[in-house]
Parts: sequence; C-alpha cells; structure tokens
Amino acid sequence: MLDTKYDHLKVEENKYDNWKEKGYFNAGDKSKDPFCIVIPPPNVTGILHIGHAFDTSLQDTIIRFKRMQGFDTLWLPGMDHAAIATEAKVVQKLKGEGIDKYEYGRDKFLEACWDWTHEHGDTIRKQWGKLGLSVDYTRERFTLDEGLNKAVTKVFVDFYNKGLIYRGEKIINWDPAAQTALSNEEVIYQDDPGAFYHLKYVIAGTDDYLDVATTRPETLFGDTAVAVNPKDKRYKDLIGKNVILPIVNKEIPIIGDEHADPEFGTGCVKITPAHDPNDFEVGERHNLERIKVMNPDATMNENAGKYEGQTREECRENLIKDLKEQGLLLDIEPMVHSVGHSERTGVMVEPYLSKQWFVKMETLANRVLEFQKDKDKKVNFYPSRCEKILNHWMEIQHDWCISRQLWWGHRIPAWYKGEEVYVGMEAPEGEGWVQDNDVLDTWFSSALWPFSTLGWPEKTEDLERYYPNDCLVTGIDIIFFWVARMVYQSEEINGVRPFKDCIIHGLIRDKQGRKMSKSLGNGVDPMDMIEKYGADALRHYLCTDVTAGSDLNFDEEKIKSTWNYINKIWNASRFVLMNIENLKEIKLDDLKPEDKWILSKYNKVIKNVTKHMEKYDFNIVGSELYSFIYDDFCSNYIEMAKYSIESDTTQSVLCYVLTGILKMLHPLMPFVTEEIYQMLPIKDAESIMISEYPKYDKKQIFDAEEEIVEDEITFVKNFRNVKAENNISKDMKIMFDTEDDNELIVKLLKLSDNVIKEPLGMNAYKVFSQRIKATIYFEKQMTEEEAKLKEQQIKTLEESIARREKLLSNENYVNKAPANIVEMDRQKLEEEKKKLEELKK
Repeated sequence: MLDTKYDHLKVEENKYDNWKEKGYFNAGDKSKDPFCIVIPPPNVTGILHIGHAFDTSLQDTIIRFKRMQGFDTLWLPGMDHAAIATEAKVVQKLKGEGIDKYEYGRDKFLEACWDWTHEHGDTIRKQWGKLGLSVDYTRERFTLDEGLNKAVTKVFVDFYNKGLIYRGEKIINWDPAAQTALSNEEVIYQDDPGAFYHLKYVIAGTDDYLDVATTRPETLFGDTAVAVNPKDKRYKDLIGKNVILPIVNKEIPIIGDEHADPEFGTGCVKITPAHDPNDFEVGERHNLERIKVMNPDATMNENAGKYEGQTREECRENLIKDLKEQGLLLDIEPMVHSVGHSERTGVMVEPYLSKQWFVKMETLANRVLEFQKDKDKKVNFYPSRCEKILNHWMEIQHDWCISRQLWWGHRIPAWYKGEEVYVGMEAPEGEGWVQDNDVLDTWFSSALWPFSTLGWPEKTEDLERYYPNDCLVTGIDIIFFWVARMVYQSEEINGVRPFKDCIIHGLIRDKQGRKMSKSLGNGVDPMDMIEKYGADALRHYLCTDVTAGSDLNFDEEKIKSTWNYINKIWNASRFVLMNIENLKEIKLDDLKPEDKWILSKYNKVIKNVTKHMEKYDFNIVGSELYSFIYDDFCSNYIEMAKYSIESDTTQSVLCYVLTGILKMLHPLMPFVTEEIYQMLPIKDAESIMISEYPKYDKKQIFDAEEEIVEDEITFVKNFRNVKAENNISKDMKIMFDTEDDNELIVKLLKLSDNVIKEPLGMNAYKVFSQRIKATIYFEKQMTEEEAKLKEQQIKTLEESIARREKLLSNENYVNKAPANIVEMDRQKLEEEKKKLEELKK
C-alpha cells in the first residue's frame, strides 16, 4: 500500500538503478521496429545546467512513449570534449597548482584533461540518473573516443581530397583570452559604447587633408591605403595620390574602391588588411601589404612603435592623446555600436589575419537547401518556423574556420615539411614531417554525432538499423551551431538527412524574462529543484509549460504546483488501491451510466494525448491529462464510485482507468507512476516503463451516456452554486420537475431525505441543466453580514423610538410645539414600532 503522504525523495530512491540493472533502457530487440534518438552531448566542464535538463526531459518523454508503444528504442548517450571550455578549466586548475601549460608539455596536459573528463563525466551520469533518463549506457560515446576519432579524421581527409577543406590566410575571429580562432557562430554581438574618431590624413605635398573616421584608431599602424569611391566627385581626382599616415609618418596610397560608401561618414575609409575582413578583401583587389599590429593576446606588437606591449585599450587612449597634441585629431563622435565578443570567454573578439583551416561551404549549403525542398529528404522542424533559421544560415554560406589553437581536441591530421603539406589518416613516411599543432573545432566532431556514434565509417548493424535517427531535441540557440552542421555533414557524407524530425525548444529565462547569467545570479541548478520537489515535478513542468520553440520563463511556484498535482494523483491512487486490493480480474460488464461516462472520456483522452505526443505538442498533452485526471477522474468519478465501491464493475473501472492514467503520465513522470503501478493488483508488465501504452477503443465510446452524466455533473455544479450564493441551509427541500432517474444526483448531493413530490409555500429557487429541472424550497438564511446589518437597524430603531417617546411624554413640548410637528412625531413613532416588530420577527 502507498504511504499516507507523498514523499518524492523516497519515491525516487533506487528506482533508476533497478531499471538500469534489468536492462530496460537497452535497445536491440530486432522483432520490433526501431526508433532512435541520439542525445545532444553535454560538455564535460561541469554539472548539467537547466537547459540540458530541458533537452533531456523532452527526449526521455519521447523515448519512454515510443518504448511503451512497442518500438525497439535506442537513446544513445554521450558527451563532447568541449575543447575551448575544458582547456580553459584545466589551464586554470593547473595555474592554481603553479603549473604552466607550456612548461608541462602537451602529453601531460592531455592527461590532466582526461582526468578532468573522467571526474566530471561520472558527475553527469549521476545527474542523468537523478533526472530519470532511460539512456542505453551500453552504447555510450565520447567525442574523443577511438571510434569517433577515426570518423573525424576520415571526414577531414575525405573533405580535403574533395577540395571541401582548405588551408588559407584570412581574417578570422580571434579570442585573445583563449588565444584561439572562433567560428562566426561563436561570436556574440552586443551593443557597446564607442566613438567615431575623425583623424587628419594629410595629402602628401599639400596642406590639404582627408577626414578619415574610424572606431579603431589603434589599428592605424597597419593601414596600407585610404579608400574612396571612384564615383565620389569629392575625391575621384585624388585617386593615385598619397596621404601621410598619422604618427607613423609614412606615405600610403589613396585608392578607388566600391567598398567606400559616399553616403556613410566622410566617404574616406582607412584600409587595414590584416585587421578587418572587408579591408582584407579590398587589399586582395589592390594587392596591398598585410601588416599585423597586435600579438595573439591583443597587446600591440613591434609594428606599433613606442606603443609596443600596451593593451589595445591602453594604446587607443595614449594614441588619441598624441594625435590631439599633433593636431591630427579632428573630432570624437560618441556612439553605440555592435561589437563581437567571444561566446566562451566574453572578451572582445579581434579580427585577426591568420593561417587557418576552413570548410568550403557553398556546395554543402546548397545541397541542404535542395534537400529542404523535398518532403521525403528534408528535416522536419517542430515548430515549422524554425526551418527558416536553418535555411537562413545555409544562404549566408560563410566558409567555416575549423582550426583552434588548442591542445585538447581532435588534432588536425596534417603534416608539414618545408612548403609540403600532407593530409592523411596516418602520419606520412619519412623524416622531417611535423604535425599541425592545432585541433578541430568541437562542433566539427559533434556534427558527425548522428552516425559516428553508431559505428561509421564501419558498416555496423547499429548504423544500418538506427540511421538516419528518428528525431533530435535541441535548443533554438544552437540551430546554426550544431543542427545545420549535422545536416550538411550527413547529407554530404551519406546522402541522407541525419534525422527525420528536429524538435526545437526555446531558451530558459528567469521569471522576469531575462537571460540566465552568473552576473545576474539568476541561474537555476536542476539538482536543487529535484531535491526540493522531485524529478517528476521538474520534468513535467519543463515539458508541458510552454509550446515548442517558445522561451520558458522559469517559475519555481509552478514546480510547486506540479508537486501538488502529483500529490493529488497520489491521494486518488491511495483511495483506489485501498478499495481494489481483492480484485482478481478486470470485468467491464454491467456498466452503469457513470462507468460508461468515464470510459468514454478516458478513451477520448487516449486518442488526443497519443495524437499530440506524436506531434510533440507536450503542452497540450499536459493540459489534456490534467483536465481528465483532476476534473473527470478525481473530482467526479471517484466521488461517484464511492456509492458502488463494493461492485466488481466499479472496482474494475477504477483499476482500469487508473492504470491507463499512470501509463499516459509515465513518460512525463517516470518515478511516481512506477511506484503506484507496482501497487496495482493487476499489471501487464514487470515495470510500467515496458508496459503497453493505452490504445483508443471505439467500443468504449458511449456518447449517449456521456451526455447524460455530463448533464448531471452540470446540474450538481449549478445546485451547489445556487445553494452557496443564497446561503441555503441543509434542511432545504428539493422537487425535481423532470421524471428522469435522478439517483446519482441525489447521492452526490446527499439529498435522500430532502426530496419532495409536491411544492411548498416558501422561498424557492429554480435549478436546472440541459435536461434536469428542479425547485429548491427553503427558509432564507441570513448571511453574517446581513445579520449584523439587521442588528444595527434594530438598535437604531430602538434608540429613535426611545427618543420620540420621551419627547412626546413632555407636556411642555406637546403644548408649545406646532400641532403638525407633534402629529408627525406620533406617526413616525408608530411606523418605527411596526418596523421594529417586523425586524424582530
């Protein structure tokens, strides 16, 4: 029997390990149709955050649902190595121990990274258990394990041989803190205060000058030209002449290029090919020198002259002072502009000229766009509007910088000897070859996750059976980071989409709608919520609170409400279990109207819930189940059942419907449903998670009886409302005006001693529903407020009567006052006495 009180900590204890030990999570039953989800891998830098709990709760809901539907479900778990984040954590840890990464050496540093990975990997697995994630641990993968390493290397080599990967010198996004390149998607733009600095570039051999505006004066040491638009009448005659570069005092040419916009600023643009992507392109067109003026840590280098060694911010401040002193600063125009910051470290990204490895995007992106036009080849997004995000990023087609200046990760399989470059699966033969020190962007290996985890490039049984995957669940913020890359890698390598469906959820924000961050201190640890309310309450809240793709404003009060909902289910289940202990078999014959009503409602909710589970509309699933469980089953049917609880039919209906409720709730609330299921006297499986999901049975649809009982419920509600609103006492009488069988109503309202056949001459109210009409006869009962008012009226009248009697007993007043006034007082005295008598009655 269930405990008297619902204790989520006790209910959720030990169940996960039991499920795992019995192999319920494991895939491989070839007698069933396959269904596969590959878990979005969390990184190994720390505990799971609330966003990952959101991801995985949704995925576990899907996989448990499909498992109960009879599919051979594979939910493949894993983690990614998170190159930048992990390396930063390990460097910080070693620094605290007085160890320098470079003095430590690559091999020892990688050992430290593996130690970190194992330690935090164990933590994440424990948290998966706390959440109740039914993943197949026998197939767990890590992005740096041997098989995935082979897959990553093969893709790199194959892409290189196809001309889809190349090495080139370009302006890339550089993170000066992590000292590594970043892809465009790893740059977060934010509005920062800045200024247009108007500088005087004197035209050589004259006293004239050009007004050149820039937001980054510290890069002028790398200027190799000033560009004007060849169609700009103000400057076209100056093309071919030179200007004097301020501070540096060397001549650089004035060039004509469409990049200079006559309508923007002064129409004159300084060209710094090594520190701006647009300037780089201009430099390519005009064969300009590329001069780097910064070191990898964003301090100024030897090309900055006396400013060498200063940070870029210090250099700007000192340079502006010097420009002002030399009369070369024309104006400072404050403004706010969008500045790129590293998604990982938060520092301002530096556009930096560097030799890096790139993926050529045009061919890959165009194939994705073509696939998305074909309903049999495309990835289906839920909600469908998110497909536009994928298509948008494919239309942009920027080449992807994939090399990172780190040690932790997949080392680039390229070797150099002088000017020779060799790319291959193994190191080249012969001496003198040196392997590239850089590693690949983590997203490069994560992009192969849907098939590399199943054994690719080998032709494994798992790959054949579970690929393409059936669905992916992930956040809207990484469609361009991860989803897009999985799609084009899969379609290029295997000629098929990586998964059929892609379910997108929004971001989790705080209650005020703000993004969660350390600086605001508004983050949420899912483990804290589980400790307070249980995994079932947290999961149900995350899965059902908002529609797919919408942001969720985290509200702890709603988790508390969900706990109360579970407690309601617990108490209802206790009542049912106490009354069906001796039930041996389910008998659904000799059904009463209320039994047919609940069975009809039950089957309709099965149909609706199954439909919306298939469409991933979990918020609708939650609403449908809540309404049925709370209103129909707990508030109505259980109350009806109390009057025929000894009947085998009533007990059978209670057991049958409760079992179905538990099964429909199980994907959302695995722990409490298992606890209650195990207490049922009749079960169809050893565990609820491997039991059969309820199926709609049209033979159990009883429209006529459903309509009748629904009307009776409406009548009961209306009766209770009228009784409460009019303060009608229990000794009232009721006469039914219709000749229908009102037995259920009489029982529910406890009216067996109150029914009459003939009308009474007293206060009456009509109560009715669609079919049923009745009259309530009653002695009107005063409310507390009315009684107080009456008491005050009596007191006021008694005081007035006493005052008038005293006045009229005074002969002086009666003889001297005007006769009409005295008569009026006598009349009012009589009226007040009558009114007092009526009130006292």
